[in-house]
Amino acid sequence: MSNEQALNAAVLRSDRFRLEREADWIRLEAIVTRMEKGQARLLSDEDVLALPTLYRTLLSSLSIARENSLDAGLIDYLEGLALRSYFMVYGTQSSFRRWLGSFFGGGWSRAVRAIQFDIWVALLVMIAGAVIGYILVAGDSDWFYALVPADFMDVRVPGASEEALRGTLFGAQEEGGLAVFAAFLFSNNAQVALLAFALGFAFAIPSILLLIHNMALLGAMLWVFAQRGLTVDFVGWLSIHGTTELFAILLAGAAGIHVGRSIAFPGAQSHLKAASDAGKRAALVMAGVIFMLICAGLLEGFARQMIDNTIARFGVGGGMLLLWLIYFFGFGREGRRPDA
Repeated sequence: MSNEQALNAAVLRSDRFRLEREADWIRLEAIVTRMEKGQARLLSDEDVLALPTLYRTLLSSLSIARENSLDAGLIDYLEGLALRSYFMVYGTQSSFRRWLGSFFGGGWSRAVRAIQFDIWVALLVMIAGAVIGYILVAGDSDWFYALVPADFMDVRVPGASEEALRGTLFGAQEEGGLAVFAAFLFSNNAQVALLAFALGFAFAIPSILLLIHNMALLGAMLWVFAQRGLTVDFVGWLSIHGTTELFAILLAGAAGIHVGRSIAFPGAQSHLKAASDAGKRAALVMAGVIFMLICAGLLEGFARQMIDNTIARFGVGGGMLLLWLIYFFGFGREGRRPDA
């Protein structure tokens, strides 16, 4: 048989193969396309029941096509359709509403509990950062200007009078200065939360340094108010949104540390597998962190403007802290799925 005859025979064999099975492929592709477009509910019962059978038939066709070295275009088509069909047959199908219900119904809290060790590490680092900032400024007030950005300063500087500092905490909501200070805090803390997570891949070291620096700033500011006997009032002022915002930073830092620690110490797993598993847990935690930052922004934008006494501020801030603690450590335990 000449080369031309062999080529014609191969083309004829490929065409016959296609004609005998093409109807099933077209039907399967139509079903998969509709499912990919989120229109699965529009499929008939016959199509839904036929999906697994059509998928297995497709795999059989692909196997035959490869074995008989049919044309490459046909094999590519069958491989692509097989891949798309696989996700429809075996992939998890979930709507956004269902995912959201699962997330707030325990998925988020379980993910947070799964990184408890890293949360404790991040908490200790944040406390250490605040103490370091306080001690440094207490020893030499020039450290205040090194730790606190220039645009963060107005009357809240070492040596400010009690009256001036008290004026920034009470009855100044309409004056703008406090709003600027609050807006800076939120913007700064949101950036810190995102960076603390994003930099965690570098063995968690940048995340830890970032947490220390950010809390040193807070420690320095705390010293300024403490020198005028306004510690409780300052903490109360901060607590309205701070318990939520600082908790969000804590979780973001812990998520970053979790990823970095998993890369540095993967245990019995490969580095890639350990990083992948840690990344999934951390990503779930961070999705919740975004929600917490939005809550903190709302508290800062509304509650801070409406509440002007320290006890009520502690009430709001303490209530939010209690709410988060109950959710994270007392909710959704029935699933016992640390990887959720």
